[in-house]
Amino acid sequence: MLAMQLPGAGDRLVAVERAMPTPAFHEILLQVRACGVCRTDLHIVDGELPAVRRPIVPGHEIVGTIVSTGEGAQRFAIGQRIGVPWLGGSCGRCRYCGGWRENLCDHAIFTGYHRDGGYAEYVTADERYCFALPDSYDDLHAAPLLCAGLIGYRAYSIADTNAGDRIGLYGFGAAAHIVAQAAVAQDRRVYAFTRPGDDRSQQFARELGAEWAGDSATEPPAQLDAALLFAPVGALIPLALRSVRKGGVVVCAGIHMSDIPSFAYSLLWGERVVRSVANLTRADGDAFFALAAQYPIRTHVTPFALDAANEALEALRSGAFDGAAVLLPSA
Repeated sequence: MLAMQLPGAGDRLVAVERAMPTPAFHEILLQVRACGVCRTDLHIVDGELPAVRRPIVPGHEIVGTIVSTGEGAQRFAIGQRIGVPWLGGSCGRCRYCGGWRENLCDHAIFTGYHRDGGYAEYVTADERYCFALPDSYDDLHAAPLLCAGLIGYRAYSIADTNAGDRIGLYGFGAAAHIVAQAAVAQDRRVYAFTRPGDDRSQQFARELGAEWAGDSATEPPAQLDAALLFAPVGALIPLALRSVRKGGVVVCAGIHMSDIPSFAYSLLWGERVVRSVANLTRADGDAFFALAAQYPIRTHVTPFALDAANEALEALRSGAFDGAAVLLPSA
C-alpha cells in the first residue's frame, strides 16, 4: 500500500510502499476513503509534540471501509463505513478511565502519533474506539468531524453556555467553522476572531451565522460569556480574558500552544476561568454525532490527493483555505 510517512521532526512526508497491516485483537483493517488534515498533524510534523514514534504515518480523521477483522472484533461488519478518531486506545484501569475521563489516561494511544494513522491507503484501528458515521455525510465531508468536530464539540460543551449567550471563537479554522454552526443552531450568538486582516475568513464566519467577525486583537462589540481558543497562540489568552464577562470561561482547545505571556490579575479576577481541553472521550463522540445528525452542519472542505499531503499541510499552515483539508487516497 501507499503511505505518506514522517521520518523525523521537521522532515517532509515521504511516499513509501508498505506492507498492508494485519489487524490484531479487537482491531479492524480499513481501506481509507478519506482522511482529514488537522493542525495536530502540523504539530507532530514540526516536532512541537514529543516524538514518541518515528517513522510515523500521521492522520486521525479517518473515514474507511472495513476490509477484515481481528480476533474479538465484533462491533462492526465487514464492508461497513466507520470513523477513526484521535483517541485510539486507553488502559481502562486507571482513575481517569474509571471516572469517565479516558481522555486523560496516562497510557492513552493516539492515532497518527503512537500508531500509524490515515495518511495511507489502509490502516488498522481498535474497533472499541471507532464510531459509526451519520449517513447524511459523504466520505469527504465526514472526515473533519472526527477531530475538528469532536474536539470543537468538547470545548463547546465544557463552556456550558445557554441559549442567547455570546460565544467567541478565536481562530476560525476547521473546528471553529463546525462549532459556529452548532452554536447558531442552538440559538447562541457567535463572535469570530481571525488573524488581523483576514477579511476572507471573517466573511466566511458571517456566512455561517456569526453575529460579528473581526481581528483577534480587537475587542468585540459586547462582552462574551465564553471564549473558545482554537488558534495555538498563547498571547490570545489575555485578549480573550479581556473580552469575557465576570464568571466567564476561556477554553483552550489545542493540544499545543505557544507560551502564555504574563498578564494583570485584574483580567482573571471576577471569577473568570481559564481551562484546557485534552483530547476526547468516546462519550463525546456519541453525543457529537447525534448532534451532527440532528442539525444541518456543513463541513467546508478542500480535497487533496494522498500523495499531495505535504502541500495540504503547507496550505493549512499558511491559512490558504477556509474550513478543512481532506486527503483522498483515490484522488
